[in-house]
Amino acid sequence: MNKKHILHFFGVVLCAVASHAAFQVYAQNPICQTHFTPDPAPVVVGDTLYLYTGCDDITADPDNFVMREYLCFTTTDMVNWTHHAPVFNNEGFGTKDCAYAAQMAYRNGKWYYYTSTFGIPVLVSDSPYGPFTNPLGGKNFLIKSEDTSYSGHGWEDIDPTVLIDDDGQAYMYWGNNALYAVKLNDDMISYDGDIKVFEIKDKDAFGPDYEEAPWLAKRGDKYYLAYASFCPEATDWAWSDSPLGPWKYGGQLMRAFEHGGMGNHTGMCEYKGQWYFFYMDEGLPNAHSKRRTTSVIPFEFNEDGSLPYMHHDKRGVLKSADPLNPYIRQQGETIAWEEGIGIGYDNIYSVYVNEVDPGDYIKVREVNFGNGAKNFTARVRNGKPGAKIEVHLDAPNGELIATLDASSGPEWTEKKAKTIKRDGIHDLYFVFTGAGDDLLQFDSWKFNQ
Repeated sequence: MNKKHILHFFGVVLCAVASHAAFQVYAQNPICQTHFTPDPAPVVVGDTLYLYTGCDDITADPDNFVMREYLCFTTTDMVNWTHHAPVFNNEGFGTKDCAYAAQMAYRNGKWYYYTSTFGIPVLVSDSPYGPFTNPLGGKNFLIKSEDTSYSGHGWEDIDPTVLIDDDGQAYMYWGNNALYAVKLNDDMISYDGDIKVFEIKDKDAFGPDYEEAPWLAKRGDKYYLAYASFCPEATDWAWSDSPLGPWKYGGQLMRAFEHGGMGNHTGMCEYKGQWYFFYMDEGLPNAHSKRRTTSVIPFEFNEDGSLPYMHHDKRGVLKSADPLNPYIRQQGETIAWEEGIGIGYDNIYSVYVNEVDPGDYIKVREVNFGNGAKNFTARVRNGKPGAKIEVHLDAPNGELIATLDASSGPEWTEKKAKTIKRDGIHDLYFVFTGAGDDLLQFDSWKFNQ
């Protein structure tokens, strides 16, 4: 995907940075600006939040979805997101443009990915980044279209959501114009008993409408089910004392177009003591109903345990969950906000920053310099003569604390630059300068005390 076709949010020249510096203080959403990222699905394992999304292709027009692969982003602070290579491509199932909403579950050292493409395959890997394989073999699905019939159409078996309860029992919900649930077996690739069918026209349970995109969560002894309603899609919710209902309608979470988009697929989770709500919008230039993006906001439950109404907010997460440590190696593609760059993949260092033009920059939020750094190192390659990485604090045109000569050959090379010593917590900007397009490729960076 050519990043330049998606976004150059405010232009490519540094003479414009003064006009957008004020905006950058507040903008955090959408969390990825290099790709269109629908259908957010967060999962927390250990100290890391993994966010899996779909990928709306740049070739999609407003009338047709083009969704071929699934993406993964990770964070340990909720403000900086590390891009990873695509984790799976649906082409192996013979439906290459139908990589609909999916959710990951982690159990006993294995990662189980429940995807959707006119049925629900389950994939498994030893790594959150893949490679994923089908444990059922070939093109066999966990849920097949012939297993269900409530909606009367052929694409009702999509949008799986999985919850592993406190007692170890796992549950999966799914459905478009239908709502189904099963109890998953311990192997996570089969289910026990019959498929439970919910009556979505029950207004006491699901309010004025249930459309699609269920998300199942638990807090304390309460279970929560968020889902899309109507079209354009609002997000409504219900709650229960049991993972299989009966459900009681709770109200609306986010109204249609509150989030600036035709559709909405949401997810929510607790991370480091704070709950977060992920939702879908059309937050990038050239976005439309088939080119969507993911945003996130923190929220608090009401005193009675009910969910609050959610407001779309471009500012996103205002405070880091844990300031970033610059004295351990960080990936170049760990980004709070960027302008102009692209993301590339290969088989050596897997993921790196590319499509770098003069004036492009990367912002990394809330970096903890402690007592200050001595020098700055970066791993680069294919750097044109005169290509440089300028390191600024707190704005793209903020204090310049280091300038690294990034000229380099086709092999990854470690380059070093002296640093003006600054202490405390700062936002960090890598501003790329030089002559011509495709200045360099940028893999990782680190400060040294």
